[in-house]
Amino acid sequence: MACRTICQLLQRRLASSAASVRLSAAEVRGQRSAVFSREQARQRSLYPRTEKIEVTLQIPGLQGTLLVMNKGLSTPHSCARHLTEWYVTSSALALVDGKPWSLHQPLTQSCSLSLLTFKDTDPLLVNQAYWRSCAALLGQVLQDAFKEDFSVELLRLPEVLVTSGAFCCDVVLDPQLDAWSPSEESLRSLTRGAQQLIHRDLPWEPLEVAPPVALEVFSHSRCKQEEVEEKSAQSPKGTVILYRCGDHVLLSGGPLAARTGLCSQYEVTAIHPLGEGKWGLHRRAQGLSLPLQQQAHHTVWRKLRSRAEKLVEVPTGSTNEAISDTLTRPSAPEQTPPHTPQQ
Repeated sequence: MACRTICQLLQRRLASSAASVRLSAAEVRGQRSAVFSREQARQRSLYPRTEKIEVTLQIPGLQGTLLVMNKGLSTPHSCARHLTEWYVTSSALALVDGKPWSLHQPLTQSCSLSLLTFKDTDPLLVNQAYWRSCAALLGQVLQDAFKEDFSVELLRLPEVLVTSGAFCCDVVLDPQLDAWSPSEESLRSLTRGAQQLIHRDLPWEPLEVAPPVALEVFSHSRCKQEEVEEKSAQSPKGTVILYRCGDHVLLSGGPLAARTGLCSQYEVTAIHPLGEGKWGLHRRAQGLSLPLQQQAHHTVWRKLRSRAEKLVEVPTGSTNEAISDTLTRPSAPEQTPPHTPQQ
């Protein structure tokens, strides 16, 4: 235990000194993704021999069906591919031995497996993962939207109820942008950026890592280093789970949906100033979305969007609360920014 603590402290000091070296946003993304790939390859090398596991399906109509899969390599998505195309395209999340499990997270032992979709009788867990994924997608868009000479620091993703009306992503922009307030065109530009990622249908790749690896991934973000230490301290295994979408790596408070292509209607609705915080001027970016298997008439969408423009209040100290299964809240002053997000 002492060795691990010393290792974390040394890693954090190295990370903090690295954080003082200013890299471009593209260089930071590349460094994070490279560390992710290296650790992913290392973990896969732990299974040099093909070892079989038995996966028992808990799916209506396929109850008790047995699949023989590869330990440490096969994922719930791999299992879905042994079924019909509908399960491949519609599954958003899995239950492994009754626990929420990313569709792309490898299975490490024989288990029972359920595949969850938005059409399930109780879509609570799927809606939780979807709302988180929409917020993570918004964070990715924000990091890519501004010119290279402006820094963008993503804060901890707030866990909000779907009934709050909007998913949220808290962010600190470069101090040069403190006076900026987004115009409608800026919000449309962010929405287009999100729709491009949705069109690419990118998977959310999960990776469970030890704190030193996560600290190296986020070596240029003191904010994320603190979040890594908090999450690892709260984890029974002392680990954290990273997700990668394209070359964007993030921390999440829970499992994400299988892929960006599960989003259908998606719109960035507001960016609210929250006032000065620990890392600078905190802002809350908000948006509204519906998954591929659900659609809203344009009149209903307008009403939902109106709610999604109002500021979503997040209780101080709130963690991963249960998220319900409807849609709702986010408004912000409008003016032309000094530099609108790039398309």
